[in-house]
Amino acid sequence: MPDGDEPAPDAEGVDDQTPEREWWDDPGMPWKHKPTSSDIACLAWIGVIGILGLVMLPLRGWLMGHSVPVLVALTGSRSATAAMGSLVRVGDFVMWWWPVLAGLIMSIKLDWVYWWAGKLWGHGMIEVWAGQSERAKRTYARAERWAVKWGAFGMFIAYVPIPLPVMAVVFVLAGASGMSIRKFVALDAASCLVWLAAYLLLGYAIGGPAVEVLKYYAKIANYVAIGLVAVVVISYINARRKARAKAAAEVAA
Repeated sequence: MPDGDEPAPDAEGVDDQTPEREWWDDPGMPWKHKPTSSDIACLAWIGVIGILGLVMLPLRGWLMGHSVPVLVALTGSRSATAAMGSLVRVGDFVMWWWPVLAGLIMSIKLDWVYWWAGKLWGHGMIEVWAGQSERAKRTYARAERWAVKWGAFGMFIAYVPIPLPVMAVVFVLAGASGMSIRKFVALDAASCLVWLAAYLLLGYAIGGPAVEVLKYYAKIANYVAIGLVAVVVISYINARRKARAKAAAEVAA
């Protein structure tokens, strides 16, 4: 080979090289573009909702046995509202209106985040929730069919206690459909209030038997709260483990 001649680079090897993917260009993200500050803020809020839900689990378990009206006021829990209705029936608690009003506000206080997610990403957040699991995809597709079928009335259906993630899907689709934030908040508040009233009346109708169950639960509420703390800790450890495994896989790739 004459001096100065260098072997040609392997063109095939060069073609095989692909540019490194940006952190945001990931199938696990709800957006299809480089995220703006609004995208990142909305996703952060959704994370906050998830964390609050876990943190509140032990407190919910404890308050259900020790102060049902406070639980209603802090969370808007429908089951706690029914329990409070039973307490009203037997005369153990009469000022039911303030926990219901406070619970209404606390129950819907962050629902706008899901509306915002729908406005920003359309079905993107639903696709993230469904993930790669075929079962999860079928579940969310079924929930979406429910939401589409009922339209604006779906805001009331969202509070039906069924084993489908209808509520979050309805809220996301409300934003994706172009519903204004004022209409969304008004429908959400009205729907939540109707259901709280229904649960209150249900508990009132049951009365004494439900109160007896509450008295028994009060005896074990501390143990339930401790168990729920363990659930939160285990969930956190598992989430950290999965995050480390994913990061290691990305580095290896």
